[in-house]
Amino acid sequence: MKIVHRGFDRLELSIGANIPAELFEHLDPIREQAEEARQKLPVTYGGADFDLWPNGAQGYRFILSSDIWASQWFFKKPNPRDPWGIRIIIGSHFLATQGLGKVRAYIAKTLERLGVRYGPHQVSIGRTDFCVDILAPEFELTPENFVIHSHTNRADYCTPDEHVRSNGKSGRFTSVTIGKTPGRQVILYDKRREVIEKGHEKKIWWDIWNSNLEAEGVPPLDPQDRSQSQVWRIEIRAGKRVMKDRWNISRWEHFDAMFGDVIAEAFKKTRYCEPDPFDTNRARWPNHEIWDLAKIESDADLTELRSYLAPSAIKEVHKAEQIKLMMTLAVGNCVTLAALEGIESDNLQDYLEGMGQRLRLDIQADPERAANKLASAKDRYRFIA
Repeated sequence: MKIVHRGFDRLELSIGANIPAELFEHLDPIREQAEEARQKLPVTYGGADFDLWPNGAQGYRFILSSDIWASQWFFKKPNPRDPWGIRIIIGSHFLATQGLGKVRAYIAKTLERLGVRYGPHQVSIGRTDFCVDILAPEFELTPENFVIHSHTNRADYCTPDEHVRSNGKSGRFTSVTIGKTPGRQVILYDKRREVIEKGHEKKIWWDIWNSNLEAEGVPPLDPQDRSQSQVWRIEIRAGKRVMKDRWNISRWEHFDAMFGDVIAEAFKKTRYCEPDPFDTNRARWPNHEIWDLAKIESDADLTELRSYLAPSAIKEVHKAEQIKLMMTLAVGNCVTLAALEGIESDNLQDYLEGMGQRLRLDIQADPERAANKLASAKDRYRFIA
């Protein structure tokens, strides 16, 4: 077994401040345009770049996102009677490649650029996820090996697999979830399977894992070979009931002092064990190797954890995946058009070669429309282009 990644996977926080009136006046007409166009529109303000969504949510007038970092910003219409007007969600890619320290600096700098004034006491940290990814090709997940409180909820997920049998069932267990948010949730799941199933959305994880292995002089993982690339993730999710109600963590100073204890408690309250056939008292069962390995990794300093993958690599992976997707769609549309126009398979290649001339003539017929579409596409993919 070997650690291939460890770090924060999600961060949610609220700011006890409203956006300035100038920012509201800048965003509101663009929000109306986005709603009319039914698509996200680019926004730049104070040097910060976002996509503005055509809708709001849960009392927030504006939703903005930065596609490359998968961060989301929620703003309410300024209201003196409702000071908590900002909510921020930071996704896994940013945290994995940059670390929590740079994420915190990014949040502070962005709020400064947007003209938001606030103090340390106006920060309220909500849900925080921490994960450890372990290369463990021989590991087989058995839900009954978890030792938890009798009142704690447990959900198991079994994936059909004709080659594997687990606990008398056809298939293998790929995920076990203990607890519920906004409380504490502990999950042990097949991360490799998730990455493969979600395609381009999660493909970057192969690069993250391999960059960490390369830094240690270890050969990269082969995604096609499960016996060599089976990665399991142990993830701790601390929701508001844990962070604020139990541990009184809201500000960054509280987080720095106590979040390590939050994770340590999770590994203590929930344990994945090696069953002892001679001891019926499950509480005395020893921890499984995979659990102890993750626990030891989480005891270290968590603040600056990050992978060895360069931030620009995320952009390149997303760009390559989008190009691949667009090419697939373009070829599919051309072949469909050929079918509609009665082209036989023997003449398909000649037909496709002539498609370029037809497209050229279409653009020449209305160059302004084509230029507008090109500009719109550049705006839509400006974070990766």
